[in-house]
Amino acid sequence: MKIELEGKTALITGSTGGIGLAIAKGLAGSGATVILNGRKQARVDAALEDLNKAVPNARARGIAADLGTADGCKQVTAAEPQVDILINNVGLFGPHDFYDIPDAEWQTFFDVNVMSGVRLSRAYTPGMVERGWGRVIFLSSESGLNIPADMIHYGFTKTAVLSISRGLAKRLAGTGVTVNSVLPGPTLSEGVEDMLREGQKDSGKSMEAFAADFVMSERPSSIIQRAATVEEVANMVVYTASTLSSATSGAALRVDGGVVDTIA
Repeated sequence: MKIELEGKTALITGSTGGIGLAIAKGLAGSGATVILNGRKQARVDAALEDLNKAVPNARARGIAADLGTADGCKQVTAAEPQVDILINNVGLFGPHDFYDIPDAEWQTFFDVNVMSGVRLSRAYTPGMVERGWGRVIFLSSESGLNIPADMIHYGFTKTAVLSISRGLAKRLAGTGVTVNSVLPGPTLSEGVEDMLREGQKDSGKSMEAFAADFVMSERPSSIIQRAATVEEVANMVVYTASTLSSATSGAALRVDGGVVDTIA
């Protein structure tokens, strides 16, 4: 099985690092033209440099815009009016007790994690329908099913993403445009490494070993008993973005290491 995306253009939101950048590398390695996005131009430029080192001769460009705002989404769609593959990856996370989360933070999480995908999907899917082919992928999370007690505001946004993805797949039924969600579990992205770094240094263990301990402490139902790599998550996204996934739409595709304890 060979994934071939020559002639396709993909926008990956929140792709200056972590899972987003890994997805961009995977898509570029499969021949797609990729558009990176982050809030700061310097971060976008650094990510483009990283991608070009990893995938020589990649066709890639970037745009700096804050997708947590309607204006930021308009900025992206004005600069890039047509894409074949939309990866709604940008997101915020972090532990915060329910009683200490102010209204403004709930709104920020909703705007970034949910509305960015809504706005971009609304802008790009009509063109996909007109051309008879397209892929929209929302990055949800196992936390959308296993709502963390210390990240309720995050979990609710990832549950919302599942609803939007499923509903939009139905809305676009029969058009050649598929819509799916991918649900990572604990993943060793830069953000997670930053969250674990202090404890990891005190433990004297490698980041991978400390992250495995963290997974078994916080997600004891994990079957792989470790954190996933960003590349492992990206592999699922790249497949779902390809022509090979044409019979998959409206799905919630789990790359959670078996954390969610259900067979359905």
